[in-house]
Amino acid sequence: MQYIKIHALDNVAVALADLAEGTEVSVDNQTVTLRQDVARGHKFALTDIAKGANVIKYGLPIGYALADIAAGEHVHAHNTRTNLSDLDQYRYQPDFQDLPAQAADREVQIYRRANGDVGVR
Repeated sequence: MQYIKIHALDNVAVALADLAEGTEVSVDNQTVTLRQDVARGHKFALTDIAKGANVIKYGLPIGYALADIAAGEHVHAHNTRTNLSDLDQYRYQPDFQDLPAQAADREVQIYRRANGDVGVR
């Protein structure tokens, strides 16, 4: 597979390989023809997305369309904007979980079998 629709509600799919303009992709019993080259890791529209409408990926709105986006068009920073506010401050705040200590008395036995393979117990 050269592309993936991550969630059933998504109106975009993600290219898993570089896809050429004119490539036909079939998703949910619908065929879409790519209108531009789409680089690996980039999105393309599965349906028409009206100006101002949400771009849905992971089943959630990740941004909105700056202009009408036709099915098969490359969806990226040139035709979308994030739904996050430029006025909000964001920072990385990982939530590390303390893991229980491992028992110190655990052992691993590694041995060579008669045929030369290695076994682990």
